[in-house]
Amino acid sequence: MSEAPHIPVMLNEVVEHLAPRDGGVYVDGTFGAGGYSRAILEKANCKVVGIDRDMSAIEAANDMINEFDGRLILVHGTFGDVRAHLNALGIERIDGFVLDIGVSSMQIDQAERGFSFRFDGPLDMRMDMSSGQTAQDIVMRMEEEDLANLIYKYGEERLSRRIARAIVKVRGEAPIETTEQLADIVRGCVPRSGKNAIDPATRTFQALRIAVNDELGQLEQAIESAPDILSEDGRLVIVTFHSLEDRIVKKAFQALAGKTPQTSRHLPQVAPSQDVPSFGLLSRKAVFPTDKETQTNPRARSAKLRSLIKLKEAA
Repeated sequence: MSEAPHIPVMLNEVVEHLAPRDGGVYVDGTFGAGGYSRAILEKANCKVVGIDRDMSAIEAANDMINEFDGRLILVHGTFGDVRAHLNALGIERIDGFVLDIGVSSMQIDQAERGFSFRFDGPLDMRMDMSSGQTAQDIVMRMEEEDLANLIYKYGEERLSRRIARAIVKVRGEAPIETTEQLADIVRGCVPRSGKNAIDPATRTFQALRIAVNDELGQLEQAIESAPDILSEDGRLVIVTFHSLEDRIVKKAFQALAGKTPQTSRHLPQVAPSQDVPSFGLLSRKAVFPTDKETQTNPRARSAKLRSLIKLKEAA
């Protein structure tokens, strides 16, 4: 495992948009190494509920729980189930909800998790290793057409049919069990477009990770929960890392703020109506990391932050 520390992306911007205040209750839906949670707890005399589906992240935070003397509560689970988690804790409303969508650098750097082709490891990719199908399950069992569609939809890979065909051919001869095996198959199908281009396997690995963890479904559920769980003046802050996530957040936020109608059944059902609280956009456009941050933390390069504030309850 890498010795490099996890650096929370756009930390200053997240805290600024979340605006923690004394006595407030906040949810960090992607707790990870606790970077956002720590900053929130240090900014105000408030409470934070940290949610993570990776049990190792929860177990590693014992010292932090003790440090903040009861102001940090950790929950093992998915952020899409935030409403149920809060109900179980007896919390009706919160003052802020923050999400950093995607896999953490800690998980990527663990070869045994199978998230990255930079390290040879088992094709797992589960954020919660206690349950659910693995990337290998998908690669070995899914029908060729469905596999091609998955890689195209979640990886935005235009050569998805060629890749799926190659995977099916190889798996018919021997099991595909490791990240290195899969990456080599994809590289044999996708030409590298230039010296500084991304690895040809990147989009396929992204697609499998999203599918294994239902990342877009979790994001949609979390946004749909916002009207019910946020107090007046409560804020929803989401940091995304690729166009699929950002497209969902952008369109859903615009709908919640009454800027556009909810027109697609594939987006979170958050269209404003007389039964739904109204929201305002905290910034008209996405907020990007500073040049200084991207130089010190390359993971931040593709990050975008969008945020909402709940204005009032419906009449």
